[in-house]
Amino acid sequence: MPPSNRLEEAHDVAHAFATRHEGGNTMVYAANDILLWFSALGCGLMAGLYFAFSTFVMTALGRIDQGAGILAMNSINSTILASPFMPLFFATTLAGAVLAILALFAWNEPGSAFALAGGLVYVVGMFGVTMLCNVPLNNELDRAKAKGGDEAAIWTRYLRDWTRWNHLRTLASTLACGCFIAALLARAAAGI
Repeated sequence: MPPSNRLEEAHDVAHAFATRHEGGNTMVYAANDILLWFSALGCGLMAGLYFAFSTFVMTALGRIDQGAGILAMNSINSTILASPFMPLFFATTLAGAVLAILALFAWNEPGSAFALAGGLVYVVGMFGVTMLCNVPLNNELDRAKAKGGDEAAIWTRYLRDWTRWNHLRTLASTLACGCFIAALLARAAAGI
């Protein structure tokens, strides 16, 4: 593409952006775009973390002595609570919920169906599964040593069940990321 065409293309993009932001909806459009970008990136990061656990971390922990595996997983679980994971975990959940609600109120806007789908998939498939499935399993594993029960049976069940639910979190985070990207593309294609 010759340089003059690139300049014309850049001008057209800038003009579309300026036209879009004329009028009273500037803040609404900007906030929605920021939430979509944040959610897409946040869901992508979460999907990557969950993917790592699903594809090799849990397998590696399952290959070591069960006592060491339980200690390592309990250490991971306690460490993650004080890490940047937690703010990202809650912020992407909140952003996904807000995007789903906004999509309902702006249903005719391009990308709203994708934003709604992304928000619902993420809140239910990532946050809901984490709170209802993975966290109780983590708590049970943490109490395993104190109870003095059958560590082998607890660890075997934990590895199987926790990983199964983590696969679902990985899928939900990945799908939500894709939905938020699709919403951004739909908005961009419509000049919003």
